[in-house]
Amino acid sequence: MVLLGKETSPQALARLGGFLYLIIIIAGLYCEFFARGSLIVPGNAMATASSIRSHEWLWRTGIAVDLFTCACTVVLAWVFYTLLRPAHRDLALLMVFFDLIAICLQIAFDLNLAATLFPLGDAAYLKVFSPEQLAVLARLAIRAHGTGWGISLLFFGFTFPIRGYLIIRSRILPKALGILLVIAGCGYVLHGFTALLAPALAGRIFPFVAVPILIGEASTCLWLLFKGVNVAVRGLGAD
Repeated sequence: MVLLGKETSPQALARLGGFLYLIIIIAGLYCEFFARGSLIVPGNAMATASSIRSHEWLWRTGIAVDLFTCACTVVLAWVFYTLLRPAHRDLALLMVFFDLIAICLQIAFDLNLAATLFPLGDAAYLKVFSPEQLAVLARLAIRAHGTGWGISLLFFGFTFPIRGYLIIRSRILPKALGILLVIAGCGYVLHGFTALLAPALAGRIFPFVAVPILIGEASTCLWLLFKGVNVAVRGLGAD
């Protein structure tokens, strides 16, 4: 494994991956429950518009943090590819492809968060709309982001079973972590398709899929950060 012309140890990569994973998890919670969640008033477009206007900087920081996590996720995808490539190069490459598709979708749909601010501005041309219409336009942009976020998680879901299988096959991490990631990926895919095909049902099954997803991702993050990988495995880090 070579980074900037120098040999990088698998253990250093594992620590980097764990640190990035932790940033992604914390940043995701910040955006979901504070930067956006604290400003969106369910079922009330006018109150949501007023809240965002009053805390525009907070809304913008949520967008910035979201984009930063996308950059972190790109590096994390590279870390997993480098660590798991010896187990099966083609599957590791497929894993990266799904990761990159999901990241691109996430970035694209983050544009809706920026678009939320357009009808809430003070431009003269917005005066042709009523305050209620402007609030609805902003709320529709938020709704579009939510749908797009679910689609991006669906593609992340395709990544996890591959990652889990490669972990099991490579033995650089505990087999249990690989199994947990396979289960987490199935949860992402199940919830993603349910949200598209039966939105009313998606809310009911979410608590059941969220728990294994959280356990799988948090466990992998903490193991990489504090335990690292099994460097004794033959071929680890080979091309």
